[in-house]
Amino acid sequence: MVSKAASELRPASRNTLRYTVLIPAYNEENNLPSTLRELAETLRREGIPFELLVVNDNSTDNTEQIMESLLQEIPELRMVYNTPPGGLGRAVRCGFKHVDGDVVAIVMADRSDDPEDVVRCYRKIEEGYDCCFGSRFRKGSVVSHYPPVKLVVNRIVNRMMQLMFMTPFNDLTNAFKVYRRHVVESISPLHAAHFNITIEMSLSCIIRQYNIAEIPIRWSGRTWGSSNLRLQEMGRRYLCTLLMIWFERILILDDIMLENKPKS
Repeated sequence: MVSKAASELRPASRNTLRYTVLIPAYNEENNLPSTLRELAETLRREGIPFELLVVNDNSTDNTEQIMESLLQEIPELRMVYNTPPGGLGRAVRCGFKHVDGDVVAIVMADRSDDPEDVVRCYRKIEEGYDCCFGSRFRKGSVVSHYPPVKLVVNRIVNRMMQLMFMTPFNDLTNAFKVYRRHVVESISPLHAAHFNITIEMSLSCIIRQYNIAEIPIRWSGRTWGSSNLRLQEMGRRYLCTLLMIWFERILILDDIMLENKPKS
């Protein structure tokens, strides 16, 4: 699934774009070692220049010590600290201030995202796309351990956003997405503090009419620890973000597009 014709894209040479994999981490001592080793091994095998940027989001377990023990083993690893208060959105925003790459992926620390998909999204960016969205609900996707109630809510919310924004992309709430650095800069400053940053970024890119690809991915719910996503708490935050960007699209899209116009 793509947003523009391939003829409009400007491909890049293979493995010339530096890749930042941004990983927010809150109390992920049991998941981080495997997540980071698998990512590093896969990206090295592909010859992609990369950094793994972990944002320690005020963890109270041994996340910091685990990270320090991995620094010699994984020289591409960097760790930054999100100052209180915490939250996924705040951690992602903190990480963006330290990105060194031309392309940035947001990857969860809990091993839910497949490193092979991290590579596949990078390859889509090389084709010339500005963004690549991972979808758990396209033909070819493989999903396991998805809580049934959250799955139903996910499909309802995503369908509503598809209708409101007239977009074919069907997993806008998924955090796993890849962006060119200039795209992140153009949609900043971001405001979401929690999981609602997923739709703030997705929808902001859509209304700015960036070239977007969407690929089917492999996704697995966490098998250790507990998710910090609470549906009842997040409903009002998602609604606020959704309405904010919808009104931007309806009322001030001309101003947004004018500021987004490339400088000659």
